[in-house]
Amino acid sequence: MNYAAFIFARGGSKALPGKNIKFFNGKPLIAWSIEHSLSVSRLNKVSVSTDSLEIANIALSYGAEIPFLRPQELAQDSSAELLSWRHAIKHFKEAKGYYPDALVSIPATAPLRIVEDIESCLNVYEEGDVDAVITVTEAHRNPYFNMVKMNNFGSMEIFSNPPNLIHRRQDAPTVYDVTTVCYVVSVDLILTKNSIYEGNVKSVLIPKERAIDIDTIYDFELAEYLAKNNFHKNMKEKG
Repeated sequence: MNYAAFIFARGGSKALPGKNIKFFNGKPLIAWSIEHSLSVSRLNKVSVSTDSLEIANIALSYGAEIPFLRPQELAQDSSAELLSWRHAIKHFKEAKGYYPDALVSIPATAPLRIVEDIESCLNVYEEGDVDAVITVTEAHRNPYFNMVKMNNFGSMEIFSNPPNLIHRRQDAPTVYDVTTVCYVVSVDLILTKNSIYEGNVKSVLIPKERAIDIDTIYDFELAEYLAKNNFHKNMKEKG
């Protein structure tokens, strides 16, 4: 199967400025995702979609390709990720004359993934009957049990009120947190839909210790602590 592997990494980040190239456990954050991608035999190369020349130059030094610089209108805080995917796929078609079978997005913000996590997503996609594969982890909170919202009267109430009162978390419907470990998405979905959830979406369950999405300095320092102690890899070996 022919995949187009991309890392989407814009230059702006308000919560953690410069996070995509901030040094994480000895190398720029984005370098980890580049190396993970290049270690997957089914992904013979990886491209980076960015609006930043600095990110582009660092990505090149770690073996990624920079087929274009992303337009500024697709690199804002409010820019939908799917539109950047669509831009990348259309550029791929213009450059090569054909569409890939699927886009593989390997975000820069999940450096604790292992190569097998990407392989697992590709395996699920290749089983067929799927438009997108996402990665998920067990949710810490459950909207049917211990997540609340404020109503119009200023009082707190359970976020998703089930028909029958739930007294134990174990009795609540199972929910998951979406992670940024990997996405595999069909080209047809990217070109014709406004959300991946408009298609048939399947998932790969990722342990919490490999699923941290770096958005804030808290996330960064927690993930770096786990990485420096090889905690995410040690847990795999124990499992």
